[in-house]
Amino acid sequence: MEQQQPGHHHSGHNHESLIQTLLDCAKACEMCAAACLDEDNVTPMAHCIELDRDCAEICLLGAKLLMRDSELAHKFLVICEEACRKCAEECGMHDHDHCKRCAEACRRCEQACHEHHGQQQMK
Repeated sequence: MEQQQPGHHHSGHNHESLIQTLLDCAKACEMCAAACLDEDNVTPMAHCIELDRDCAEICLLGAKLLMRDSELAHKFLVICEEACRKCAEECGMHDHDHCKRCAEACRRCEQACHEHHGQQQMK
């Protein structure tokens, strides 16, 4: 007896703008982390670097999930939103230009993720 594969989920939504926002945020986070490593005193920047790297990876994965229209993408945006919020808060505590640019990108991405996933709940 032949088994049928479960139907593939396609939302049909256009996610281009959100994908670009996620990619822009990931780029800003990667650039911030690299610049933090070039600071004279790296130790106070350790948490910033960690959050930059986490946020960049999470945003990249979010973009990939949206690109392939994964059924998990909208739920994953909740995690993206949180990562961006935490990274923006940390970068916002530093006076470096790269941190300010990163915080701005993270805030834009946090808002875009929130608007896109709405009131999605993790189940």
